[in-house]
Amino acid sequence: MRIIVCLKQVPDTNEVRINQETGTLIRDGVPSIMNPDDKNALEEALKLKDEHGAELIVISMGPPQAKDVLKEALAMGADEGILISDRAFGGSDTWATATIIAAAIEKIGSYDIVFCGRQAIDGDTAQVGPEIAEFLNIPQVTYVKEVKVKGDKLVVTRFTEYGEYVFEVAAPVLLTAIKELNTPRYPSIKGIFKAYGDKGEEKIKIFSFNDLVVDPTQIGLKGSPTNVYKSFVPVKDKHSEIIEGQNSKEKADTLVRKLSELNLI
Repeated sequence: MRIIVCLKQVPDTNEVRINQETGTLIRDGVPSIMNPDDKNALEEALKLKDEHGAELIVISMGPPQAKDVLKEALAMGADEGILISDRAFGGSDTWATATIIAAAIEKIGSYDIVFCGRQAIDGDTAQVGPEIAEFLNIPQVTYVKEVKVKGDKLVVTRFTEYGEYVFEVAAPVLLTAIKELNTPRYPSIKGIFKAYGDKGEEKIKIFSFNDLVVDPTQIGLKGSPTNVYKSFVPVKDKHSEIIEGQNSKEKADTLVRKLSELNLI
């Protein structure tokens, strides 16, 4: 069994800054982490590796510093990391990103399962995983909360607000993980030493534009079909006022009057 897990490095902050010209996030000076849902996807892949002896490859698309999430994954137990990085990929929307990642997966070759997180905390679109499956022309199950191996097939439980659905699917298949799927493990001391040493660096490959078969008109900022007309960070305007009065009824009447003046009731 060969498993590929897609990981994303995301800003570890609620203070989001946006480039007003491009509509993209400004990441300079912001600490980064592995996307939480992706970590659940990685943990499930590691569990399958522990139980069935699978080969586990982790991939991430981003600038050179995105290599950090690959090293973290290696420390947790992944076998190999691939960083997809090139200036030509900068500014890609979900469509372009999925196009590039799908091309990288096709370059890797045969696989049984592709794991992705449900969505990334910096975009919250939940689009990239399903789009990758469409570009690879393989079945997909999203919002996965349980995975079991049954012979040469998988039994997958999908969680929705309307209830749970159980599917039996054959490989290759793409699954997107939710936090209810598992509790991610911590890297071991031995794993950390291996991942962050010279040998760990040797386990990470770099895929650039020249390594992949992609249409240059379908990637990057110019090749992204998403048009950002306006982006902004909401301004939080707080105002408080103490309602004065002789008794509770007078205070309540004053409150109702003020709310009415603000068209809140």
